[in-house]
Amino acid sequence: MKKNVAKPIVRKIKDNEIALEQFEQSLWIESEKTKDIIMNFPTVYIHNWPETDKYEVYVGESNNIFNRTREHYHNRIKDEKWQHKLIGKDATLYIIGHEHFNKSLTLDIENRLMHYLMSVDKVKQVHNARENPQNHYYPSDEFELIFRRIWRELHNSNEELFPNESVIKDSAIYKASPLHKLTDGQKYVKEKILERIDIALQQDEKQIIFIDGEAGTGKTVLNSSIFYELYCKEEKRGNSDFRCSMVVNHNEQIKVYSDIAKKLGITEKYGEVISKASHFLNRHPEDDSVDVVFIDEAHLLFTQGNQGYQGENQLDDIVKKAKVVVIVFDENQVLRMDQYWESQMIDKYRNKAIEQENHFTLTEQLRMKADKDTLDWIDSFTKSQIINKIPHNSYEIKIFDSPVSLEMEIRKKASKEETRLSRLIANYDWDYKENSRPQNRLQKYWEVLVKRDNWHKPWNYELKKELDTKQKRKMKEQSWAEQEHTIGEVGSTFTIQGFDLNYAGVILGESVKYRNGKIIYDPNETSNSKVTMRKTLSDGSKKNFAEELLKHEVRVLMTRGVNGLYIYACDDQLREALKKAELQG
Repeated sequence: MKKNVAKPIVRKIKDNEIALEQFEQSLWIESEKTKDIIMNFPTVYIHNWPETDKYEVYVGESNNIFNRTREHYHNRIKDEKWQHKLIGKDATLYIIGHEHFNKSLTLDIENRLMHYLMSVDKVKQVHNARENPQNHYYPSDEFELIFRRIWRELHNSNEELFPNESVIKDSAIYKASPLHKLTDGQKYVKEKILERIDIALQQDEKQIIFIDGEAGTGKTVLNSSIFYELYCKEEKRGNSDFRCSMVVNHNEQIKVYSDIAKKLGITEKYGEVISKASHFLNRHPEDDSVDVVFIDEAHLLFTQGNQGYQGENQLDDIVKKAKVVVIVFDENQVLRMDQYWESQMIDKYRNKAIEQENHFTLTEQLRMKADKDTLDWIDSFTKSQIINKIPHNSYEIKIFDSPVSLEMEIRKKASKEETRLSRLIANYDWDYKENSRPQNRLQKYWEVLVKRDNWHKPWNYELKKELDTKQKRKMKEQSWAEQEHTIGEVGSTFTIQGFDLNYAGVILGESVKYRNGKIIYDPNETSNSKVTMRKTLSDGSKKNFAEELLKHEVRVLMTRGVNGLYIYACDDQLREALKKAELQG
């Protein structure tokens, strides 16, 4: 039964002492209930002011909004930084009340507002360095409804600063944000890791912390949450010398983490704290020069030298630089030969973490809204190379006869607000060379081409060449899938790895075949030279792992969709086997 929950009270005033005084006086002519809620109940507030073409915001909660706000004004006068920010600014203040607000509920509302606002393109920075999601309390079961109503009121007041919830939830920053309310499993791991880091830094002892987890098990959010809380703790301690870095060898993820650090004020206070591995190593040439280093997607680190890295193993080199190293790893997402991990190479760190009681495994699937039967089907396809009957449950797996019909369905999904983050993605079976043009002069872009249907679409990042400066500036802080024009492109594993889609339209090229009741991988059909090269192992022998890496590539693609997975297979036998499995399900 739907609960009868009162509407929130949302008031917008100019952000200065005169306007606050006038608002306080005006409450005496409001209803007694409204006056009581604003003056005597806990409230949440949002200071916001324009900064160039964006906003800066400060979100807080208080048991006495008038005293608290006057404290802010007084502190602004004393603080030169705030004086500079607010001189001549057209600042506004939102004051939010509700008859059921208590300390826990207002803290939860404050946290969610910070989470949403840091995910808004038009917000440059969110002030108030803390995270405070609450557990169960009265009336925690009303939180979602009350928050939605608050956001709707704010949206009606300023659509630019408070966009639709669906737009926020589709943003890459929202999905990687440290302000998510964690699951019980994630909270347990977070508390343990923070405890181990604290002890290690106090005792000045080397610690390896190792987190295993497959795609969609919440590794990034957990990593982000621990990283942010460490900075919040050190700021409260007044430790300006704290040295903590996040390393990830993924261009799109670097961008997301960097944006989060900027929006939460970490970059402003501590400088550059997010980087790729080679850049981190160049900036920290001395051993033990960093307190803590987090390595997200550690499976993407190089295990041999290449053009941009002159060492032998990036993980070995990074471990030397920090007192505490947090390693996040998924062996099923290694996509290149120069990132291939021999078991003994990674096990020495996993085993060290086990020895120090610092090994954790995440197993709960948090990305895909899928039942066990669906997850088992994807596991069978991507791991066991078997096609079972396709389950027809709430998660939609659908097989297509042509890339044309697949594209039409993905465009249809992308045209709806609630599923706009739906895109075509494919394995690397078609040529693509960054920063160069195809040799065929008749071919304008590097493309995914299905000859059988005479269908072709540009690879990711090709259409941005046609955008003007204004359009490029608009998409600067968006991941590939968030950019509107990418509905006309095909994403690759390297673009989409680590990110979510509402619906994933997967095109499987000719490297994925079906023969004699088994899925097989044909390295002769891939265009990824990083897969087919031979690997020199630690014993000096050379070996090819192309089939294993191609299998990983397909698993990355097939675990992107939150709500559904649509598939077109170029191989005739594979396509027929999938269609048969769909009918049998």
